[in-house]
Amino acid sequence: MPGRAAGVFTDMTVGVALNASEAENQVDTAVQLAHEAAVSGLRSAWFGQTFGADSPQLAAIVGREVPGLHVGTSAIPVFSRHPLLVSSQAQTAQAATHGRYHLGLALGTKLLTESGFGIPFERPIARLREFLTALRQLTQSGTADFHGELLTAVTPIPARVPGAEGGVPLLVAAMGPQALRASGELADGILPYLAGPRALSEHIVPALTAAAEAAGRPAPRIVALVPGVVTDDVDAVRAKATEQLAFYEQIPSYARAIELSGGRRASDLAVIGDEKTVAAEVRRYRDAGATEVVFSGTEIAGDADRRRTWALLGELAG
Repeated sequence: MPGRAAGVFTDMTVGVALNASEAENQVDTAVQLAHEAAVSGLRSAWFGQTFGADSPQLAAIVGREVPGLHVGTSAIPVFSRHPLLVSSQAQTAQAATHGRYHLGLALGTKLLTESGFGIPFERPIARLREFLTALRQLTQSGTADFHGELLTAVTPIPARVPGAEGGVPLLVAAMGPQALRASGELADGILPYLAGPRALSEHIVPALTAAAEAAGRPAPRIVALVPGVVTDDVDAVRAKATEQLAFYEQIPSYARAIELSGGRRASDLAVIGDEKTVAAEVRRYRDAGATEVVFSGTEIAGDADRRRTWALLGELAG
């Protein structure tokens, strides 16, 4: 591997988002990639949720096949599922992985919610609050008796999954003020994406921490998802990232995070360069308050640069 890491961060974890959606068999390839990630020294593997593979199920399989690797979903939109169903999925994944599963939730987008599910994208923060409240009851006790304005979650029979008694960490892909407040009060942390060190340190971390402190909750986790790759072909890879990430510029929450980070395009937040450049950026995220860093899109420049990236990130994980 050209170059070495610019220091090992022993006080934080480093992971990677796995994308095997173009593989011949997504599950088999995800397991193969997860083994490779673990061998590289990475601490966690995360799976996105779209209309394809079920991310909690995929995480459960991978976590079962790769002992020691933490697995998570990032993230399930709260409009598309019910807390009772998500609790069943999450508790099952937690039992399968013996406590190494992390559940990420998201508001989702108006476009995909209304066009895909035919559900009006209304009162998203209220729905998030009710979803988290009901889900916390379910994952902690296996029971719920929640009657909200938008959601009802009642367990006439137990919803406990043996083996998941320790509960499930609840994280939210939150970046806006209201979502951060709800997450600080009701969740265990957040999964910000396309939010650079400036946005984290000046806006996101202070708002989240204040909300958690006011609610008497422990210090929240900040799992920063960062698009990036180690490569020598910086210009070509950044041009490709600009095309792939342009979708997020149309979503208000991401557009705001990009602006607060000092960027103009989503690709301005992509970390692309040699080992020294990428290691320095990981350190900036740590200094901005990230407790964990998860790189996504590492496959953008091909397998050789993906492996090079994972080797560096494995060193940084310690």
